Amino acid sequence: MKTPFHHLFHPRDKPQNRVGSAFSFLFGSTTAGMTVNERTAMQTTAVYACARILSEAIAGLPLHVYRHRMDGGKERFPQHPLYSLLHNEPNPEMTSFVFRETLMSHLLLWGNAYAQIIRNGRGQPVALYPLLPSKMDVSRAPNGQLLYTYYRDTDESGLKPKGGYITLRRDEVLHIPGLGFDGLVGYSPIAMAKNAIGMALATEEYGARFFANGANPGGVLEHPGVIKDVQRVKDSWNAAYQGSGNAHRVAVLEEGMKFQAIGIPPEQAQFLETRKFQIDEIARIFRVPPHMVGDLEKSSFSNIEQQSLEFVKYTLDPWVVRWEQSLCQALLLPSEKNELFIRFNLDGLLRGDYASRMTGYATGRQNGWLSANDIRELEDMNRIPVADGGDLYLINGNMTKLADAGAFAGTASPAPQPSQRSNKEEPNEKQGFLELGKG
Repeated sequence: MKTPFHHLFHPRDKPQNRVGSAFSFLFGSTTAGMTVNERTAMQTTAVYACARILSEAIAGLPLHVYRHRMDGGKERFPQHPLYSLLHNEPNPEMTSFVFRETLMSHLLLWGNAYAQIIRNGRGQPVALYPLLPSKMDVSRAPNGQLLYTYYRDTDESGLKPKGGYITLRRDEVLHIPGLGFDGLVGYSPIAMAKNAIGMALATEEYGARFFANGANPGGVLEHPGVIKDVQRVKDSWNAAYQGSGNAHRVAVLEEGMKFQAIGIPPEQAQFLETRKFQIDEIARIFRVPPHMVGDLEKSSFSNIEQQSLEFVKYTLDPWVVRWEQSLCQALLLPSEKNELFIRFNLDGLLRGDYASRMTGYATGRQNGWLSANDIRELEDMNRIPVADGGDLYLINGNMTKLADAGAFAGTASPAPQPSQRSNKEEPNEKQGFLELGKG
């Protein structure tokens, strides 16, 4: 008897990165006449900057394995084998930073990130190795299960014959898909925005050729008579005046010859404005604030911090959630998913300036939901010993419940005089703060 899984996913429903045709987004030239793919796009400074910013941000975040406590809280679980794999080194050749930076760059450029999972006899991951998305093909087996086919170059294969491909099961691959049409395979942001990136490449090439030509547009040499050897005159002119090294040299024209410049000067073609707009356009594709790629025109001391916080909330956070859920789905065993989970720590990026942090800590300390050691851990400082009160939670002694407000005003007996009080009756309020739970 077939399960509902087989009815929902027929083998012909292959995951794909297509739009109603047999051709992928990854191929074809742009309207600006430039060929754009994942590698040529990185030659654009704005694309390189955005990819580097997001990749390094994800790679630099603390990544931990947590487990649920019986009291409803959570705690780090460094004893789990997966903890060292994600936090320290996923394989003997890479650190955790380099591994996550590599996968995040694949995700930004190709729309998918893949890594091979090496497991031990108990099914626990013991190593993770990145796989190039350009060599990966995702398909379905006849039973409906996902299959990952990786095509290897001749120097990658240790088998005979050299090259060929290897097929991996779903549990052997960590797959982090980006935004896609079918929810299984993401499409390339570079391919979707190839016209914008192609225009940026075209303006860069135009500028490079302009300065290679001595920062002058092309022109025509006019001669009143008939030139017998046109090519010789042309070559002689180019040898003497073409190139940035020959700029501003004095030209000597003989026999009534004249030079007539043609072409559109850069200022008329709005060359600089076009290049500047394409930087904003590419930053918009990756949702990176322009000031982080060097465009400070709309940034100031009053809004730069707010823009940085918005970068964490609206740009990094969706990527973080995508990473966390993919890691939990692929790396945790079915028996562990109810007890363990994997989380990035964004607290360091969300911290404000020093004065704002101290004000927030003081509020938490005075209202009893932060101890001295909680604050010191957030500031990466050593803990105060428990015997010295480092874990105490204090509240302001002047505060009381609303129901008790004015209770002493209706008492018939006068308050005892100070001389009638014993030392044991001295109220804790004189200390200014009460230890939480002992008031």
